Amino acid sequence: MEVKRRTARSLVDRLQSVGHEEVLPEIRLMSKHDAEMRPLLADAGVTPHLVHLLSSTVSVSISPDSIENATATLLNLSISCPEALMSTPGLLDALSTALLPPTPPTASQHAAATLFSLLSVESFRPIIGSKRSIVSALVELVRSPKSRTRSIKDAVKALFGISLYPMNRAMMVEIGVVAVLFSLVVKDGRTGIVEDATAVIAQVAGCVESLEAFRKVAGVRGPGGSGGFGDRERVRDQENAASALLNLVMSGGESAVGDIAEVEIAEEVVRELAEKGSLRAKSKAGPLLKAMNSGRRDQWPSCPRMFEDLDSPAGAGDLTQPPSSAVSF
Repeated sequence: MEVKRRTARSLVDRLQSVGHEEVLPEIRLMSKHDAEMRPLLADAGVTPHLVHLLSSTVSVSISPDSIENATATLLNLSISCPEALMSTPGLLDALSTALLPPTPPTASQHAAATLFSLLSVESFRPIIGSKRSIVSALVELVRSPKSRTRSIKDAVKALFGISLYPMNRAMMVEIGVVAVLFSLVVKDGRTGIVEDATAVIAQVAGCVESLEAFRKVAGVRGPGGSGGFGDRERVRDQENAASALLNLVMSGGESAVGDIAEVEIAEEVVRELAEKGSLRAKSKAGPLLKAMNSGRRDQWPSCPRMFEDLDSPAGAGDLTQPPSSAVSF
C-alpha cells in the first residue's frame, strides 16, 4: 500500500510540474483499474486539480481529451471517495460547466454519471439539488437533440436522485423538468429512458407546484396514454405513472382529481390497472380510483407520507450503487 501511496503522490506532483496532457491519461487509468488507488489519489490532492481544469475559465483552453480524462477520473473517484469530492471547493460548479457544450459529449456523460453517483449519498441530495445551475444543466442535457443516449440516461437518473429530496422538487418544476420529461415519455422509445423519466415524474408530482406544470403539458393525460400505464408492456412505467397521478392528487387536491377525471379513458385505464396490474401498481391505482370516484376530499385514502419515494429507475438499483458506466472509462 505504501508503494501505491507514493505512486499517487508522484502522479499528482507530476500533474503540477509536467502538465495535464501527459499525466491525466495515466491517472485516469489508475482510477479505473485499481480501486485502492482512488482514495490515495484523493488524499494526494488530485481532485482540486481536476476541478480547476474543468472550471469555465480554464476548460476552454485545454484539449477535449484532457476534459474527458478529467471527468472520467472524477467519475471513478466518486465511486470510492464521494466525501473527498464533495468537500472540494468548486466541484459542483465544475460539473455544471462540464455538462454542457462546448464540453465533449463523452465528458458531459461522465459529469452526469458523477452527479448520479454522488447522489447515492442521501446527505448530498439537498446540497446538489440546491444548485440551480446543476439542475438547469441536467435538464438542458436531456432536452438537447444532440445528447447521446447514455448521457440522457445518466442525466435523468441524476434528476431522479435530486428529486428524492422533497424540497428540491419545486425548483425542478420551475426550471421546466416536467415538460422535458413528458417529451421523453411521449416521443422516446429508447430502452430504459421512458421508465426512468416516469420515475422522476412520479417524484416531482409530489409537490404543489407540479399541478400547473402538468396542465401546461397536458400532463394528466400523458401518464394515462400509451406512454404510461396504458402500455401493458411497460410494467414499471405503469407503476410509476400510477404513482405520479396519485401523488398529484395528494398534492393538488380536488383540482387534480377533476383534471384527471376529465380525461376520457382515465377511469377505464386506472380501473384496469387496479384489477390486472402488478401488486405495486394495484396499490397505487386502487386509492387513485377511489379518489376519482368519490371526488370528495374526506373520502380520499389516507396516506402516511405526502410524498412517496419510489423505487429508483431501472439500472439505478437503490441509489446506493454507482451508475453502470461508472468504472468503464
